[in-house]
Amino acid sequence: MFNDTIFAMKFSKKLRSLASNKFPAKVPQTVNRRFFFTVGLGLIQCSRNQACPGPNNTMVAAAINNVSFVQPSTALLQAHFFGKSKGVYTTDFPANPTFKFNYTGTPPSNILVNSGTKVVVLPFNTRVELVLQDTSIIGAESHPLHLHGFNFYVVGQGFGNFDPKKDPANFNLVDPIERNTVGVPSGGWVAIRFRADNPGVWFMHCHLEVHTSWGLKMAWVVTDGKRPNQKLPPPPSDLPKC
Repeated sequence: MFNDTIFAMKFSKKLRSLASNKFPAKVPQTVNRRFFFTVGLGLIQCSRNQACPGPNNTMVAAAINNVSFVQPSTALLQAHFFGKSKGVYTTDFPANPTFKFNYTGTPPSNILVNSGTKVVVLPFNTRVELVLQDTSIIGAESHPLHLHGFNFYVVGQGFGNFDPKKDPANFNLVDPIERNTVGVPSGGWVAIRFRADNPGVWFMHCHLEVHTSWGLKMAWVVTDGKRPNQKLPPPPSDLPKC
């Protein structure tokens, strides 16, 4: 069935890593940074010289933690490498929703989202736990979230709102599946863990193209490590600049 979300959840929960000596599951057992990201839709205010079809001159947008990503004219990686982020991006992407509500219940009365080019900065080798929570704003739906630059482990998932006191007790830290894309369940949540050991700037975005174009994306900036092989190499001399 097209909308058999429960069957899809049961199937995906059965998937496991081999977790063998040859193919070990190197899931981080402890974490340095925890993040909780809401993913979903909302409305964005249009400028006065636009004629948008939504209420009070608005249009549909997509956001993570109420931030609809604005694509900069200068490449993020270029700005990061040369230390010229000013005017390109800011490092204040929220680690948690700025406004808490019943994410999978009745939406709040104000569903306007903010816009900006915001990133999260991670020191090299940070062990990250990220919970991605779907919202029912405009409509609950599954969002396939893709992370560039890393594989991650899917340690837990469920329906409804994530409970930080109860749900982590059921995380699979032994043989979770290793992915670079995961579906955030419709009306539910998924938890992933990864080690930020790849320096650079890495997008995370919804793989529904229309949602990405609406702003359902953000970026992680992973700083250099101390060793030579833990540093971002310079761009080749003939690389065209944005």
